This record gives sequence, structure tokens and C-alpha cells, in this order.
Amino acid sequence: MSRIIKKYFAAFPLVLASLVAIYPNSVKAADDLKPFPEAEVGYRRFVMHLPPVDVPEDRKVEMIFGKMLEVDCNRHMFSGRLESKVVQGWGYQYYVLVNIKGPASTMMACPADEQKRKDFVRVRLDFQDAQFEWQRYNSKLPIVVYVPDGIEVRYRIWLANQQTATALQE
Repeated sequence: MSRIIKKYFAAFPLVLASLVAIYPNSVKAADDLKPFPEAEVGYRRFVMHLPPVDVPEDRKVEMIFGKMLEVDCNRHMFSGRLESKVVQGWGYQYYVLVNIKGPASTMMACPADEQKRKDFVRVRLDFQDAQFEWQRYNSKLPIVVYVPDGIEVRYRIWLANQQTATALQE
């Protein structure tokens, strides 16, 4: 009897480690979102959870907003504003994409034999809002964005080159 109990106790750390490993990230993600408001009618909430990295200071997150459309040879775009807001009582920042206009295009004549294609048409932000398009890399707090229905949120992680150059004093 004693040998059976010892066997179970010996396996306990392995069982505990297995349970921790399968603990769903969605539970942690749901806890991270408690301070943030639900999306208003006509809007959807998008969340970017970033994995931990060794040197987060060497990375930036670029937020990209847009919509898949059927386009021709012209350049197509939307315009919009990205507002920064703060969760009251928490100090956490989140963003709301507003005033979406478009799509607009260059309206040049396309070759007659060129077929239309599906493409991701970006929302170009107003100049003063472009600062919010780039976020510092933070794996401890999600990046939360509210966008109108039909708009997609994509993001890209930028990594600084590890090689630096020395500026010359002239």
C-alpha cells in the first residue's frame, strides 16, 4: 500500500506540470480584458496579445487597419482617425478607429485586359494620429482596438537591427 502511495506522490509534480501546461491562455486573455469596455453597437473589439521576448525594447508593433475589396490597377485607400482613450481607474490605453471615409482611388485608366483582384485596402490615418499606429512592444498588457464593423485589424512586429553605426562628429 505504501509503495502505491509513493508512486502517486512521485507522479504528482508531473501531473501538476501537465495541468499548468494545458491551462488555457484564453482564461488569462479574458482576465486581461476585464478593465476594457465592451464594443459599442457597430464596432468590434480586436486584441493583440504579444508573446514574451528577451529584449522588447528592440521591437515595435505596427497596427494596420483595412478591408478586403475587389480593386483595379489604381491605388485604393480609406481614411480615418485613430483616437487614444484611457480606461478610467486603470490607466490602460486603448484605441478607437473613427471617421472612416472611402474608399478613394487614383482613378487612372486601367489596361483593358487587366482583371480586378481582391486586395487589402488600408486605412490611412490622419497625420496627427500616425503616432498611435506604432506601439511599443509589451507582452504583459494587450493592445486593444475598437474598429467599425467590416474593418480588419492586422499587425506587424518590427525588430531593430542588432548592428549599430557610430555617428561622426563634424
